Amino acid sequence: MSPFEYLTVLISIILGMGITKLLRGVTNIIIRWEKVVTYWPHSVLVLLIFVAHIQDWWATYELHKLNHWRLPVFLFMILFPINLYILARILFPANWTMKNLDLKGFYFQNYRRIFLLMIPLPLHSILENHFIGGYDFQEQPHQILLLVVLSSIVIFNRADEGIHKTLAIFFLISTIVTFIVAWDMLLITI
Repeated sequence: MSPFEYLTVLISIILGMGITKLLRGVTNIIIRWEKVVTYWPHSVLVLLIFVAHIQDWWATYELHKLNHWRLPVFLFMILFPINLYILARILFPANWTMKNLDLKGFYFQNYRRIFLLMIPLPLHSILENHFIGGYDFQEQPHQILLLVVLSSIVIFNRADEGIHKTLAIFFLISTIVTFIVAWDMLLITI
């Protein structure tokens, strides 16, 4: 077993736990469908955090190129999947015994906490891309823009529904554009 194979097992386990939380949350909504009022910006966040789990698992393969591993580097690398797991957990109410669930109300009660926990994702990506991937900071405008947007949401704390719908569309389009632009970089070859 190579060091890469050994170390990525824990990353995969954490990502798998996060995906399980997301799928369980969606399943609970489906099971109680008649008692749930959905809110599409919340659904977009759930989808994007799911995609982030898969994308992190996919991108982890690039780490096979590292010849040497140190514990601090590994601890840094597992912070991203740990953050994703926490996000997956807080995207759904802890108390599923309630009769009715208004996801719009839940979203607006928790959006600041959710976005606060999303801030480390682009920050981690920027640092990982710079120190491990060798990218300069100016080569990462998308991650920097995302960091600024998320920070602004938390700082200004605006519960304006129009703003949050616009943000959901921005995050969705941003993800789609990233996949299109980075199409060849999202390729695993032998």
